Amino acid sequence: MQEEDFRYLYALEDSFWWFVGMREITFVLLDPILGPSQDRLILDAGCGTGGMLAWLARFAGRGRVVGIDVVPRALRFCRDRHHTHLAQASATHLPFVDSKVDLVTSFDVLVQLPGEGADEAAIREMHRVLRPGGVAFVRVAAYEWMRSGHDDALGTQRRYTLRALTDRMESAGFSIVRATYANALLLPAAALRRLVLKRVGLADSGSDVKPLPPKLEWLNRVLASALVSEARILRNPRASLPAGLSIICIGRKSHN
Repeated sequence: MQEEDFRYLYALEDSFWWFVGMREITFVLLDPILGPSQDRLILDAGCGTGGMLAWLARFAGRGRVVGIDVVPRALRFCRDRHHTHLAQASATHLPFVDSKVDLVTSFDVLVQLPGEGADEAAIREMHRVLRPGGVAFVRVAAYEWMRSGHDDALGTQRRYTLRALTDRMESAGFSIVRATYANALLLPAAALRRLVLKRVGLADSGSDVKPLPPKLEWLNRVLASALVSEARILRNPRASLPAGLSIICIGRKSHN
């Protein structure tokens, strides 16, 4: 990621439609699994500019939310948000002893880890640091055929299918509690745009996380509403979406 991408991320995480909608989806999936408020140690493994750290505190009780990121620039933005429980570290080498953490989150981090097998190493690390009964919430980008200039700008190394992600988590020892695609309603439009651009030889350049043009700011509310609608569907614990731009998998470490 370039410096401009970090600045956009920092500026937009509170209000940009994608983050607003994904927080709603994250809440309806996590809240019933975590149950009543407890004092928890929560780790955001790859916290970026820190937009989720304060939000995750709702699940921590009187515990702590810790963020790690490998990029010093990202951690500087976290400090600008007044977060102090931070460490520069990789998701493949988490700075925790075994069985210490109650909840680990990974928001679009596995897709960016360089090196073959790095994502599997990160999942094993999540499992290692979790207490028995602890939960991992993992979100990734879906479908290699949806690769675009956004991926190039962010350094995306891989995209997934739902089956591929759940297989990796099960191989690391997780029991899958919930697995679904997300951002399904916008998939057809996004796929058409990206595939048409590829067919005519035009590059879809730059990150998608940037301010909307002033004349299109009304779209922010419309697009957020699409994701909020999906959150209402996923509030049903038996519901899942069959396709989408993102994949979410929640795993639990066994008590054995």
